[in-house]
Amino acid sequence: MAFHPRIEHDALRAEINMIPLIDVMLVLLIIFIIAAPLLTHAVRIDLPVADSAVVDMKPETIQLGIKADGRFLWNGDFVEEAMLEALMREAGGRVPLPELHLQVDATAPYEFVARAMARASRAGLEKIGFVSKPEE
Repeated sequence: MAFHPRIEHDALRAEINMIPLIDVMLVLLIIFIIAAPLLTHAVRIDLPVADSAVVDMKPETIQLGIKADGRFLWNGDFVEEAMLEALMREAGGRVPLPELHLQVDATAPYEFVARAMARASRAGLEKIGFVSKPEE
């Protein structure tokens, strides 16, 4: 007495029995549902409230202009080379460290730019940027 039709040839059929796998997964799901709230350890603490303002310390920008004839402008004022080194040393000691923006004439020799950058580096000014005109 067979409830299903008999297969004429006795070939092996490889089938995965999914019922035990589903049973195991349901048991694991129930275990995790029960155990999850127990794993969260929270300690309630009344923290103090502090009123403070946000400190916005943006670095100062210094404009250093270099003319084609080798003259220097410190924030728009002409300065001599000896005075330039003193101004750079003073700026290198500020907190936060100011940014040095170089504005160089297009026809200025590279020698003037290299000397200015070397002086700035020796004075401790590490943030140096070049200012240029955007193309039109």
